[in-house]
Amino acid sequence: MRGCVRLSRIISLLAALVLTGAATGGPVGAAAGTAPKRVVSINLCTDQLALLLAAPGQIVSLSHLSHDPDSSSMAEAAQAYPTNGSGAEEVYLLSPDLVLAGTFTASATVRMLRDLGIRVELFAPARSLEDIPERMAQMGAALGRAPEAEAQIARFHADLARLSAPPARRPRAALYYVNGYTTGDRTLAGDILRAAGFDNVATEAGLEQGGTLALEQLILLAPEVIVSGRDYPGQARAEEVLTHPALHALTGTRIAGTLTDRDWICGTPLVLSAVQKMRDLRLSLEVKK
Repeated sequence: MRGCVRLSRIISLLAALVLTGAATGGPVGAAAGTAPKRVVSINLCTDQLALLLAAPGQIVSLSHLSHDPDSSSMAEAAQAYPTNGSGAEEVYLLSPDLVLAGTFTASATVRMLRDLGIRVELFAPARSLEDIPERMAQMGAALGRAPEAEAQIARFHADLARLSAPPARRPRAALYYVNGYTTGDRTLAGDILRAAGFDNVATEAGLEQGGTLALEQLILLAPEVIVSGRDYPGQARAEEVLTHPALHALTGTRIAGTLTDRDWICGTPLVLSAVQKMRDLRLSLEVKK
């Protein structure tokens, strides 16, 4: 009961502040163009971009997923920061002058924070490797850390060029997740696969962005490599397709296992780890032949 009363008081306070802000036009957060001092991230990918670029003491809180090693490539570094549940009320009480969010963050949350005068910077998910320098530059500008972002962007371009030199032969591969879902060339995961020197059989099946690829169709496509999603704890029929005997009966196909995890999710320079692993896999196929 006490918790309900406290929450109602917070909501009442927020409502009053929204009305006050609307009446006076006075912002609470720092103005755009000034380096923020209290940054709160409520999105997994902005967590990692902020960790890569923020100045010491600039980050106040990260999203709860930042501490999950299965989701975040920077879970260890994130342990130094408290987490939040991404709710507007909780975020407001942290007194941020900048909130970092994704374009898929609940619109009501973003609207309430902005109505309270708090600056919210929205980041779209990366759809390709080319998007990553743009996200880095955006974060650098938001944090007042443009020179640091430029340095990391230059390093990203150099490392990507080294890892994605055109191969003599491009093996055919499939990315295969629960429920038979796959991703094509017009996705970040598909672009990682392309950069590592593979052709994506999803494109052959007409799935340039992604969609369901029936097990029977995957068998007929007979890729040289199948990279499967992680089998999470517990049991679900949606995951049965990943261990179906028909996959292991394919001759000439290597089941690469769970390489499609945290390094494939967010548009940061950390995706180069996934490119490196897939490139190493491709080179191992050449040695085998």
